[in-house]
Amino acid sequence: MGKSQWSIFSSDIAIDLGTANTLVYVKGQGIVIREPSVVSISRRDKKVIAIGADARAMMGKTHDEIEVIRPMRDGVIDDDEVAELMIRTFIRRVQNHRLMRPRIIVCVPSGVTKSEMRVIRDSAEYAGAREVHLIAEPMAAALGVKLPVMDPVGSMIVDIGGGTTEIAIISLGGIVTNHSIRIGGDEMDESIAQFIRRNYNLLIGERMAEWIKCTIGSAMPLNEEISLTAKGRDLVTGMPKAVEISSEEIREALSEPLSQIVAAVREALEKSPPELSADIRDRGILITGGGGLLKRLDQRLREETNLPANLADDPSTCVVRGTGMVLEDIEAHEDLLLTHN
Repeated sequence: MGKSQWSIFSSDIAIDLGTANTLVYVKGQGIVIREPSVVSISRRDKKVIAIGADARAMMGKTHDEIEVIRPMRDGVIDDDEVAELMIRTFIRRVQNHRLMRPRIIVCVPSGVTKSEMRVIRDSAEYAGAREVHLIAEPMAAALGVKLPVMDPVGSMIVDIGGGTTEIAIISLGGIVTNHSIRIGGDEMDESIAQFIRRNYNLLIGERMAEWIKCTIGSAMPLNEEISLTAKGRDLVTGMPKAVEISSEEIREALSEPLSQIVAAVREALEKSPPELSADIRDRGILITGGGGLLKRLDQRLREETNLPANLADDPSTCVVRGTGMVLEDIEAHEDLLLTHN
């Protein structure tokens, strides 16, 4: 049976099951789903009301009968029942009545525990996979940006996602040193919400905090500082209230999570073997993941490490693109997959 005939029965899938967003790559087609990792369910019968962008639009706006859940936390499954529902829905969306259950590759944080790996593997199997493989996120990101991962040369990846920051030095098809910290875009949003609460007595929602980060957040002073209007509820009067917030204030709010990311990068560099340090000195650091889009973050890493640091093209899709490359030829990339034990 030829490959095209085989695809009638099954469509193999790569999933970047992220804390903030889930991306799905279908073999031979590329990225077909890019949705927030959010599910809204009915409290009464536990049925799914919406998934992805539609569910995210309900965040903070629901009544007692509807619960909005983010099943992923810190890059791993936090609510396995809801995660399974989400994965199953996405699989159905891309399967289009194919006869065979798909083979699935899921990427996981490099600091994932064996029990967390088991939960991810089980959820994908229960959701309809016939075979589940796992790959470490930094390795997938490195493949996605076409770094020479199989060569005897050191490549450094800093992958900043919603729930984790993965820092890895890769050589000869393996991760030589890795540092996984459970700090990412979500932590930045939380820091912004706390700062505004503390300084303005204003309670803002998750979506407002994220919008502020994306619009005026930065890792270093901007050439021209900007401001916006933050809206929420006044903690004193309980009334709706709006305040003007500047990019300088948001930079102050982000200083803690950013310092922890920088410290983790420095620690990974200090642990790297001298030969690989020399390679990184020449080749620099590549930043991937949606969190890398924070304004002037690459500049901050350049200044803190004295190394070249560059943001990958389309950083949010690097991990799923790399996982997709493995999916296109699993046999050739078998050594890069995580083992079952």
